[in-house]
Amino acid sequence: MARHRQFMWLSVFIGCFFLASSLFAQSKSLKKIHVGVPAISMGNMIIFFTKEAKLFEKHGLDADVVVMSGSGISSRALVGGSVEISPIATPTVMLSVVAGSDMVILAHTMPGVIQSLMVRPDIKKDEDLKGKIIGVTTFGSLTDFLVRYLAKKKGMNPDRDFALLQTGGDAERLIALQQGKIHAATLSHPVFILAQRAGFVPLWDFFKEVDYPWSEIVSRRSTIQKDRDLIMRYMRAHIEGIALFKKDPDLAKKVIKKTLRLDDDGLAQESWEVFAKYRLAAPYPNIKGMKTSYEYVAATRPEVYKYKPEEFVDASFVEELDKSGFIKKLY
Repeated sequence: MARHRQFMWLSVFIGCFFLASSLFAQSKSLKKIHVGVPAISMGNMIIFFTKEAKLFEKHGLDADVVVMSGSGISSRALVGGSVEISPIATPTVMLSVVAGSDMVILAHTMPGVIQSLMVRPDIKKDEDLKGKIIGVTTFGSLTDFLVRYLAKKKGMNPDRDFALLQTGGDAERLIALQQGKIHAATLSHPVFILAQRAGFVPLWDFFKEVDYPWSEIVSRRSTIQKDRDLIMRYMRAHIEGIALFKKDPDLAKKVIKKTLRLDDDGLAQESWEVFAKYRLAAPYPNIKGMKTSYEYVAATRPEVYKYKPEEFVDASFVEELDKSGFIKKLY
């Protein structure tokens, strides 16, 4: 009897040992990747969704998602090697490359920027922005780019006609609006809906007024050269995340509410509908749409016109996943 009991304990011990060894081997096989996120927003929601759906693990990655404040800070983290991949705004990438970095755009996952310039009710036309303060995330961020670019298109000088204030993420910019610290702010969906409910009004719709491919996936050529498999695993996970986001509204809305700290089923539903509709299944770098970024970058670095669009992008990852049938199988 005692011998039988000893045998049972020995069997349990051996079983636990092999289970632990198997789990250790599994975790050891995952490749570590650091993903920089410029802002907590719907534009970057696929990264949080992919993490929640455990698609990074499915594709052999241990993904550490690091939230930062704006593309400017994220780009410095990418160049410095703190992160291997990040959704950095196209003009920020171009400025960095012209300055000597090896950043490269692997994908544009949205055909336009779903953001609005929300203003106080007394601001009824473009000219009313003169002398006012507009809140952006940080200088060099996507929000900074959008305001400056569209202001110039409308005949204004963003360095003279109004002031830009670094105000932080969407939530911080909305609070600054409500407290009267700023007169206008670029806000993403669904935060601009909350701003409307609070009495603010949309003056500019960036999706309609700016031809700008959005929600980039950006890495460095040196990182790709060192470990192409790492970046390919990320691309598989991210692109599968887009497909699952489109197909699983319940999980998508759960992640939206959790990530944005949103307690509104209607807003979560609307956010899912808008972004599920416009997310690109095969997110090739949008070379044609980069014209807008050229115009913006050239204002301070005219030598950007010496560079061909292809020098800022690497479409090989999306092309490989598309031609292999990987993307088609997701749908």
